Amino acid sequence: MKYDRTIRLDSDFATTVAAVREALAAQGFGVLTEIDVTATLKAKLGAEMEDYLILGACNPPLAHRALEADRTIGLLLPCNVVVRRDGTTTLVQALDPNVMVTMTGLAELESVASEATARLDAALAALEGAKG
Repeated sequence: MKYDRTIRLDSDFATTVAAVREALAAQGFGVLTEIDVTATLKAKLGAEMEDYLILGACNPPLAHRALEADRTIGLLLPCNVVVRRDGTTTLVQALDPNVMVTMTGLAELESVASEATARLDAALAALEGAKG
């Protein structure tokens, strides 16, 4: 089962992170959490890895609708967006919101997942459009 929506950009990591924040905000998402996986693994394990950042993005109206349908859906919120280096490019990956529907089987979540998908896809498309 494919569970990601991914684009590849030629921009550097810091530029991409800033652009992702802007693209998400333009679609009504705020970033509630940020996990610098690279720094965490270095500090806790002494492990080296490429730049890797997890942004916990939330669109409050969509989150509210999802929680009204299923309180347990909080386990899948917020929408995680990963920005990571992959060789000479930067990947931006978003969890496919349809995972909520697939995992729960709740028809009530279909409209939430559909709107979240449209908004995330618009944010990713804006990032791709900005690269040219």
